[in-house]
Amino acid sequence: MSGYIVAGILIGPYCLRIIPAYLVERMGFVGDIALALIAFGVGRFFKRETLREAGIKVVVITLFESLLAGVLVTVSMHYIFLLGWPLSLLLGAIATSTAPASTIMTINQYHARGEFVNTLLQIVAFDDVVCLLTFSIVVALINRRETGAFSYLDLALPLLHNVGAMGIGFLFGVILSRLLTPARSSDNRLILAIALLLGLSGLCSVLQISPLLSCMVFGAVYINRTQDKELYRQLNRFSPPIMSLFFVVSGMKLDIGALATFGLVGVGYFFVRIAGKYVGAFLGCLAAKTDKTTRGYLGLALVPQAGVAIGLAYLGQRILPSDIGNVMMTITLSSSVLYELIGPACAKVALICSGAIKRDQVSSSPVSANIHSNTE
Repeated sequence: MSGYIVAGILIGPYCLRIIPAYLVERMGFVGDIALALIAFGVGRFFKRETLREAGIKVVVITLFESLLAGVLVTVSMHYIFLLGWPLSLLLGAIATSTAPASTIMTINQYHARGEFVNTLLQIVAFDDVVCLLTFSIVVALINRRETGAFSYLDLALPLLHNVGAMGIGFLFGVILSRLLTPARSSDNRLILAIALLLGLSGLCSVLQISPLLSCMVFGAVYINRTQDKELYRQLNRFSPPIMSLFFVVSGMKLDIGALATFGLVGVGYFFVRIAGKYVGAFLGCLAAKTDKTTRGYLGLALVPQAGVAIGLAYLGQRILPSDIGNVMMTITLSSSVLYELIGPACAKVALICSGAIKRDQVSSSPVSANIHSNTE
């Protein structure tokens, strides 16, 4: 991901200018499509039986680790780095998220299994729910502040839009489960799934909201109605070019001049968020009375952050005032490069120490592990 971001910076309008600025501004749909694919994949971890086993403890841990990280980032950005409250609140909202892609890739590569993995995946998914709700509220407040008017309807409207989009996502899940009969070919299955995902993503774009929540519900409803894991494998094989393009486009939007000014803030954001995630996860596990292993290593597995954070920064750059949106994108991208360097390694260490990855699996070659993962 870091390589794609750097490539985007090089060919973008702020460096070599191979891609003009007007073209980059018209590629916002790429982020929405990438987020839709990510969210649909995360939805498969919301199986009824898994949620029933986890119970309320997952919600408790998620609220502790996500909100503590958000509060610490907001306060530090305002009082230490002297950013305004609007930008500090936005960065705090983004800090609540965890990247599902990096964590899932690490789990798949080493075939990690067990209660720790189930808890981790559900928390990562719930993180995005908390992040999206928080981000929607903050964006509504900032937009009202810029126009000089505020009402409770303005605050509630983004939430109502998200609830409505989740309802449509539920409906799409039911429709897809009926359309994908055993008689359909693999090509037709993929075409129908992508068509509905693009339709849902486009609808969310019209409403100026992120497609994450609705597509997550879409994926959750489909897996619970069908238990069909093969469709998710098909989408995983289909999505790499889109994800690559998403990170390249994100790099093209990075203003190099702003990076010189706000890159240090990105480093500060990087460390403060990690501290908030780890301490919050530890306290949440204490409150939920989990075992000692989960308490000690869960926070380390929540370090990765990239796709969701960049997607929301991308969305914010489109719908917020340009001065706030550009700085938010710069800080998010600069910190995301650091997260992609250290995040997957932290997740791997947490999975090994928790026993989710067996020691003999770590010693096997990466090539054979990847081949085995792809064949499953």
